[in-house]
Amino acid sequence: MKTFYKIIALLVLIITFNNAGAQGTQTFNLTTFASGIQHPVCIANAGDSRLFVIDQAGYIDIVDSLGNVNPQPFFDIHGRVKYAGEEGLLGIAFHPQYATNGYFYVNYVGIGDSTHISRFKVKTGNPNEADTLSEFKLMTISQPFTNHKGGNLCFGPDGYLYIGLGDGGGGNAGDPGNRAQNLMDYHGKMLRIDVNNGTPYAIPATNPYSSSLSVYNEIWASGLRNPWRFSFDKLTGDLWIGDVGQSTSEELDLQPASSIGGENYGWRCYEGNLLYNDTGCVSANSYTFPIFTYPHNPECAVIGGYVYRGATTSPYYGYYFFADYCSDRIWALHKVSGSWVEDTIGIFPGNNFSTFGLDNKGQLYIAGLASGNIYRVLSNITGIAEVDNSSEIKVVQNPFSDNIIVKTGRTDQPVIQISLCDIKGVIIYNATTEEENYEFDTSALPAGTYLLKVTIAGKQTTLKLVKAK
Repeated sequence: MKTFYKIIALLVLIITFNNAGAQGTQTFNLTTFASGIQHPVCIANAGDSRLFVIDQAGYIDIVDSLGNVNPQPFFDIHGRVKYAGEEGLLGIAFHPQYATNGYFYVNYVGIGDSTHISRFKVKTGNPNEADTLSEFKLMTISQPFTNHKGGNLCFGPDGYLYIGLGDGGGGNAGDPGNRAQNLMDYHGKMLRIDVNNGTPYAIPATNPYSSSLSVYNEIWASGLRNPWRFSFDKLTGDLWIGDVGQSTSEELDLQPASSIGGENYGWRCYEGNLLYNDTGCVSANSYTFPIFTYPHNPECAVIGGYVYRGATTSPYYGYYFFADYCSDRIWALHKVSGSWVEDTIGIFPGNNFSTFGLDNKGQLYIAGLASGNIYRVLSNITGIAEVDNSSEIKVVQNPFSDNIIVKTGRTDQPVIQISLCDIKGVIIYNATTEEENYEFDTSALPAGTYLLKVTIAGKQTTLKLVKAK
């Protein structure tokens, strides 16, 4: 009973109000998970509680489960890396059997402007240090210019390594070599290789051009400008690609898990859904168009993220999170009645968001290149298990904390009664407000099921709130 009253007191002290603004837009505060990281451009996990954060200058730092950064880098190849502008150490992927073989793969631009896809191994007996002398180069790709490198690496659900490469750049010239449409060129492509067979790798037999003599066999998809960050949905296996645009549109491409590959995403014939340069192009129905685009100004470069598959009770479960480098806006994309709808989570200046990442439990993070901070994006703890869609009352979770926001949809300032009780009906908290949006913290609640009751003008809406362990 003594503990119970402490919980009540804490809830009373931390209750806050929040005017969330227009529909589809939330205004949340970012919570810093780790700080002081130089030039963070990629976040990955190796199947345990650690996060591995790439420093573009040629290092990989380890961040523990409490947000502490190890003083000694896990990986240091800064002497082999050309760090300038869009060049440097750009991507990492841990082998699906990393726990037993210790292999991980990196994408970096070396001296001489070539992209290297290399395998390294962790040191025997020291899980916090890589053996930088163990480099085994799989691919070396000459680069025509200093930008549009892509840089991401991911193992797909099929166990193959996917490699995203940009069109090679050329400033604002719009892929002057038309490399993204040339199937005898790696630039502007998504590649898929088998790192478990062959020397230095094998071509999967199910690649769309696996036996072709006139197409590079590694190509899985083409027509990409700069697929800086892409990821697989952990539940469905769908491939999400954030492809950075030229000067008009940023785009998100979605390849379903059922795809047999071979998609052409249109660049440089199209930028997003808009015709860009039709020289040598074929009919529009030969291309796969994005599922979502947004215009430039103030945005400039899409940062592809992840479909959230953490807590199933979260109202954001199944939403795709992405951001923009210039505006520092974070969105969540989801489908409503067959159409994609985006919600702005917030705009957080001073970060230059560069990448998202997941830990081994599906917790979502985002990094700021300018700030050097890693932020926790979604809490796995609290969620709304039941929503009354017939009611004007909407209850959402603050994606950066355990706070719950009650959105009444009322701007006429009626008296609103909000109460929280346990499953037995014992009232834990009572509040009266005239605010349209009301926010309170649930971090002190024990795990369990609760009932949230909202009463306006005698009409009561009851929702179930689940606090996970």
